[in-house]
Amino acid sequence: MRSKTAGVVSILLALCATVDAETIIHAGRLIDGRSDKAREIVSLVIDQGRIVGIRAGYVEATENDTLINLRECTVMPGWMDMHTHLMSEHHKKVYSDKFFMNEADYVLRSTKYAERTLMAGFTTVRDLGDNGVNSVSLRKAIDAGWIVGPRIFTSGKALATTGGHADPTNGLKGDFRRDAGPVDGVVNGVDDARKAVRQRYKDGANLIKLTATGGVLSLAASGQNPQFTDEELRAIVTTAKDYEMTVAVHAHGTEGMKRAVLAGVDSIEHGTFMTDEVMELMKERGTYLVPTISAGVWVAEMAEVDDYFPEIVRPKAASIGPVARRTFARAYASGVKIAFGTDSGVSKHGENAREFELMVAGGMPPMTAIQAATLEAARLLKIEDRLGTLEAKKIADVVAVKGNPLEDITVTREVAFVMKDGVVYKGKGRVAVPED
Repeated sequence: MRSKTAGVVSILLALCATVDAETIIHAGRLIDGRSDKAREIVSLVIDQGRIVGIRAGYVEATENDTLINLRECTVMPGWMDMHTHLMSEHHKKVYSDKFFMNEADYVLRSTKYAERTLMAGFTTVRDLGDNGVNSVSLRKAIDAGWIVGPRIFTSGKALATTGGHADPTNGLKGDFRRDAGPVDGVVNGVDDARKAVRQRYKDGANLIKLTATGGVLSLAASGQNPQFTDEELRAIVTTAKDYEMTVAVHAHGTEGMKRAVLAGVDSIEHGTFMTDEVMELMKERGTYLVPTISAGVWVAEMAEVDDYFPEIVRPKAASIGPVARRTFARAYASGVKIAFGTDSGVSKHGENAREFELMVAGGMPPMTAIQAATLEAARLLKIEDRLGTLEAKKIADVVAVKGNPLEDITVTREVAFVMKDGVVYKGKGRVAVPED
C-alpha cells in the first residue's frame, strides 16, 4: 500500500510536468513586427499563453511539449484590424434589416463574422459602430470562451449629430424619425457630447467613435460635410480622456477632419478627401490614419451593379474608390502615421487581408504594411506592452502563411495557422517534424 507521502510526491511531480510543458513553434521565417528584417530558422517558445523566448535554430522539444512545425511558413504577430463592423455585412437589402431583425438576431449572426475574421488571421479588432449592444455582448461571449472570435475593442454606438451619418433614425418615415439624444449616440451641444461619451462608458465600450462628416452609405446627399462643432468635438475628446478612452473619427471631408485633428482625436478613419494641410496637422499631432481602402474599392465596384445601392447612395459610392487609393498613397508618402483597417462589414468579413495588397499597391513596402497591422495598430490601441510584436513576455498571438509575404503580399489571403492567447484556432497543434 502506497504511503500518503508517496501520493503527495506523485501529485507534485505531475503538477511540475504540467507547468514545465511548453509550446514550441519552428518558424522557417519570422517577422516579429518590430524589426525591418525577417529572421530565418527560428523557434518561438510559448508558455501559458505568453512568449517566453525566441531562439535561433530549431530547438528540441521534450515529450511533454507541443511542437508545431511551421518550417515552410512565415510566422508573424497576430494581425489587427482597426476598423470593423462585426454586427453586419453589406448586402442589397441591408437598409431594411432594421425592420426585421431583433438585437439577438444581429448578435447571433455576428458570431459567424467574428469566427471568419479570426480564421483570416486577425486576432484583434476594433469594432467601430453598431446598435449599441452587439459588439459588447459579442466581446463578452468571446472572452468567456462561448464562441470563437478575435479580441474586440469596441466603441459601441458611434456618436453622431441630428441627421448625421450615424443618427439611428436616418432614412425612416416621419413617425419613426424621432428626436434621438445622447443615450442613442446623438449629440447636439456640449452637454450632449459629454453625456454621450459617459453613456458609452456605461454601456461597456472601450473607446469612442464619432462621425465628423457625412458618409458614403448613409441615406443623405453629402458624404463630406462637417457635422460637429469645434466645441462639441473638444468636449468629446476631453471627456473620453477622463475615462481613458481613445477617439476614432469617421471623416471623408476636409473640414470635418481638420476640426477633429485640432480637437485631439487619436485616429482619422477613411480620410478620403484629405488635403496636404490636414496631413501636416496629423503629423504634428501624431494622429493616425486608418485608410480602409478595401471599403472604398468595394463600394465603387458595387456601384456598377444596377439597383444594388439606393440612388442617393450610388453616386457617392461610385466616386470613392479611386480617391481613397490616391489619398492613401499621398498620406503614406507624406509620412502620416498609418494603422491597418478595412471597414469590414462594408466589404466582406474574412477578406480583411485584401487591404495589405491595396496598401502595397499604393506604395507601402510589404514589411511596413505588416507593421501597420501589428506594431502600429497596437500603438494606436495603446496596448504595445501586451501585443503587436513577437517578443518575450508578450501575449502569444501568432499567425502564419505559406510562402513569403515580403516577396508576394497576396499570400496573406491564405492563412495556414492562427493562435490567440496561446491557443491554436487554425492549423495543427502537435505535429511531427520531418527529418533533416
